[in-house]
Amino acid sequence: MRINLDGTFYCSITTPKTFENKEKKSLPEPRTYTVEQIAAMLNIGRTTAYQLVKQEEFRIVRIGNAIRVSKKSFDEWLESLEL
Repeated sequence: MRINLDGTFYCSITTPKTFENKEKKSLPEPRTYTVEQIAAMLNIGRTTAYQLVKQEEFRIVRIGNAIRVSKKSFDEWLESLEL
């Protein structure tokens, strides 16, 4: 039997079948941003975004080497800026 990335599989004695998920479960809304996402939102470079994170203007969580920024605190910080 061979399983393809599109969810179909082939068996030598049957016709192609498709895996069907009867209930599509939605994932919860993310509560954090990555540094790369912040850089893209602010239209700044990655290095500048990391410097901004170091200034501790908003809450961060470190998971191993990964840095996640609290969506709520970042959005509040962004709203507080006078643009």
